[in-house]
Parts: sequence; C-alpha cells; structure tokens
Amino acid sequence: MNKDRGTIKWTSMMLPEHVKLLREWAEQDEYVTMPEADEQQKEEWGRLIQEALEADLEVRISYFKHHRIVTAEGLLEKVDDYSQILTINGVQISFHTLVSVSQK
Repeated sequence: MNKDRGTIKWTSMMLPEHVKLLREWAEQDEYVTMPEADEQQKEEWGRLIQEALEADLEVRISYFKHHRIVTAEGLLEKVDDYSQILTINGVQISFHTLVSVSQK
C-alpha cells in the first residue's frame, strides 16, 4: 500500500497565491444556500416570537449569515417591526435571514 501525504505533497510545489485560492475554493464548497420559508412558517415564527416577548421565554433562533446557518439562544431583547430586526444576546438578526425559530 502506498502511503501518500495527500495535499501536503503538492503544496510545496505551488505558489502561496495558489494555495490561498485552493483554501478559499474548499471553504466555498461548504457554503450553504439559504432555505426559503413559506408564509405559514413565517406566521408560526411570528407567533413564537410574540409569545417569547410577552412571557419572557427563551428561544432558539437559526439564521443565515455569511453562507452559513448560525444559531442564537436566549431571551429576546428587542423586536423592531419597522426595521424588521430582532435582538437576542446583543446580536441583531434581520427577519429576512431567519431559518427557524423555536422555544427552548
């Protein structure tokens, strides 16, 4: 069996710019596309957010940021309907980037 060093074998023969581009390319392979939510899901999320605000309940919110899905948990601090931004643990999340909302 031939033990190969994988990409380490070839990186010494590449220019640093090429290595950087290959790393960026590999990182882009892990990008996630933002899932589309239907109107029924959005209404359910609105109801959960409203209940969490009224009863001081902790929520778990997943949102889309920089080609990844990020999750924030905790108490909602602020919901601004006009600018469509909610704040949880000091993080401002746009309504348009929501992927899921659930009570913790």
